[in-house]
Amino acid sequence: FSVLMSLPLTAGFRRSMRLCRRKSRTNQQSCYARCPSSCYNTLAAPYEEVVRYQRHPVDRNRLIILVGPAGVGVNELRRRLIASNPREFQSAVPHTTRVQKSYEMNGREYHYVSKETFENMVYSHKMLEYGEYKGYLYGTSIDAVRTVLDEGKICVIDLEPQ
Repeated sequence: FSVLMSLPLTAGFRRSMRLCRRKSRTNQQSCYARCPSSCYNTLAAPYEEVVRYQRHPVDRNRLIILVGPAGVGVNELRRRLIASNPREFQSAVPHTTRVQKSYEMNGREYHYVSKETFENMVYSHKMLEYGEYKGYLYGTSIDAVRTVLDEGKICVIDLEPQ
């Protein structure tokens, strides 16, 4: 996947990227090496060439963060990715200060903690991301992500920018 942001100079940028892609079929150099005077110098490299990632057996799994505003489908994309291969992908169990519901189990849907505990985690930089919704705090801890990675899975989380 690659994301190309719309910038004021996009026409020249797109043209430069097309030239880079055409040249890429002939050799395996990066786009920057092939087109050093094109879009990279002008726009401060807003595009990173995307190639298929081949993880070596000794490499740790990575964290995938899907970012998008509410309603664009990042949550659904995360769910589908995990459903497509649950042996490879998993979400981190988030933390919350809301009250646990009768059908929920601590550590499965959420890690239920007090507001004081949650705030201490934030202040001690143990939260990867956090926010407030309807008066309750929600967030993903670094330890929750590490737990998934230690199981040998790729951790997938979704975020809504604020």
